[in-house]
Amino acid sequence: MSVDLSSVIIAVAGVAGTLGGALLTQRGSERAKRLEMELVRDHEEVRENRSLRRTCYVELNRDARQFTTALNRHLHVMRERGVEEADSHALEEAKNAHRDRYSEAQMIAPEEVLRRASVVNQALNNVYGQIKRLERGAPGPGETMEAAARAQYEIWEMLRTMRTAMRHDLGVSQPARRPMAE
Repeated sequence: MSVDLSSVIIAVAGVAGTLGGALLTQRGSERAKRLEMELVRDHEEVRENRSLRRTCYVELNRDARQFTTALNRHLHVMRERGVEEADSHALEEAKNAHRDRYSEAQMIAPEEVLRRASVVNQALNNVYGQIKRLERGAPGPGETMEAAARAQYEIWEMLRTMRTAMRHDLGVSQPARRPMAE
């Protein structure tokens, strides 16, 4: 009887080991699948976030450039003839489009990009204010058509700096290459 009991115990232990191994393998497989799903989800989230920033940056860059161009055009109109309602409307549309894009960027852009975008935004609004005061015939101290035109022209460099920060954030800018020694 002791041989039979030993055989039964060995058989039960073998079956338990086989079933336990299968259970452990299944749990390990489930855990690996969960980790893989989390990695895929994290990767997708990063990709969506980058896509959202890219779209925002494209629109902010476009609208800031269009606002800068509209300011330049408005200055030319002021020099060449009187400003008409259509001219003011075009400037307001450009200003409003930029304001909307800048507001969006404030919610999703990292600090470095936002710092550069803020410089552009302030410069655009300062020139806009100068132009509107000149248009009304009530310029502030030192505000002339020439000063407004210079300030508007300086915005282009600020736009380049902002665009560089955006490209760097998106990972599309390359570091400057050093010339090879001869």
